[in-house]
Amino acid sequence: MTDEELLSLFENPETRRNAFSQLVRKYQQKVYWLVRKMVVDHDDANDITQDVFIKAWTALDNFRGDAKFYTWLYRIASNEAINFLNKKRKRFFISINDVESELSEKLEADPLISGDAIQLKLQKALLKLPEKQRLVFNLKYFEELPYEEISQITGTSVGALKASYHWASKKIEDYLNETD
Repeated sequence: MTDEELLSLFENPETRRNAFSQLVRKYQQKVYWLVRKMVVDHDDANDITQDVFIKAWTALDNFRGDAKFYTWLYRIASNEAINFLNKKRKRFFISINDVESELSEKLEADPLISGDAIQLKLQKALLKLPEKQRLVFNLKYFEELPYEEISQITGTSVGALKASYHWASKKIEDYLNETD
């Protein structure tokens, strides 16, 4: 079923739960991996993914349909991931470099990362980026979303997104060249 059909079923109290369950099944993996690329840790990504769908459930009545459903959901997910990282940094009074170090260690120990040296280097390079640049890079490079949709997710202009992606790509390239 299309998102529009599922959202229509969501409006009916009798089919609401089933429609939402189908939306969760459809997007759970995508949301998980978007969040996972931001926070690295599997357990944190699982928790945040659950929070994303809880927020979506409570706010879906207010979804106006101005954007695509998955764009709206990705916005919730990206905000939750960034908020999590900010809270973690504040809670433990640690600098961005210490968070980056901790995430990098988790990345190396993670059995879900294939162990491919190039993939590991790319993931470490991504951790060097500020959260917003990392999000933009992930959405453009891995999710292959057009800038217009990324703009709706992040609330940033297309021009600023292009610049952010360019700088993120440059920083990643520099990091990869330095570590060779």
